[in-house]
Amino acid sequence: MREEADVLGTLLAGEDPNEGAQAAVERRPVIEALPPASREWGEIDVRSDAPRWGMLVDTERCIGCWSCAVICKAENDVPLGMWWNRILTDGDGLDTPTRDEHGRLAMEWLPLACQHCDDAPCEKVCPTAATYTNEEGIVLVDADKCIGCRYCMAACPYGVRVFNWGEAEKAPGVEEGMVQARPVGTVEKCSLCVHRIEDGQQPSCVVSCPAQARIFGDLNAPDSRINRLLEDRGGDQLLESKGTEPKVRYLPPRRRRSL
Repeated sequence: MREEADVLGTLLAGEDPNEGAQAAVERRPVIEALPPASREWGEIDVRSDAPRWGMLVDTERCIGCWSCAVICKAENDVPLGMWWNRILTDGDGLDTPTRDEHGRLAMEWLPLACQHCDDAPCEKVCPTAATYTNEEGIVLVDADKCIGCRYCMAACPYGVRVFNWGEAEKAPGVEEGMVQARPVGTVEKCSLCVHRIEDGQQPSCVVSCPAQARIFGDLNAPDSRINRLLEDRGGDQLLESKGTEPKVRYLPPRRRRSL
């Protein structure tokens, strides 16, 4: 694996560390191959004329199975050792449940990925405008413009960005995902499966969740399910005091899950 200094030195010299590699994330005509039932299940419910996409995570429903994280890696061709999507355990340790007020063992999980902030600090510090917010509110990275300075990683209060230090390692026999891999020396992160949204489909983490703990939708569509839930149950922002205004919200559990 190439050392950090070598990667950054190559980039600053204006050379391509991945000669012949495709820098930009490109679409692949894979979604069209999904069976009709999968396409129907994954369809976005309501879409306004000017969509602004967001996500709700119901922590009462989340069972910590990591299905969303695994499908995210497969869908987006994320190398071994890197995660766009992680599941944190609320407690002192990964396998250490807490006790509620009645002495019963309980456990909760917190899925964590890019929060797609309205006031994204990663975008503010990027010297090449490689990190940007598209017209539908999704925070993205243009790999063609990324110089690997990692200012965005330092600025992100959620720690959800990862860096390609060297040639990607893949699990044996695993096919590539629906998008091209990112080149060495660039930052990557959750894109809300923008390639799916363009085809009217929800992100893969949403459709793959066995507990239906994730809700995706248009925040500008009053009748969307995500807005109905926000009105009914509210939604917490992570690190609200930072003022980043995430478009990913969390529904707190109405009851603790006993073990």
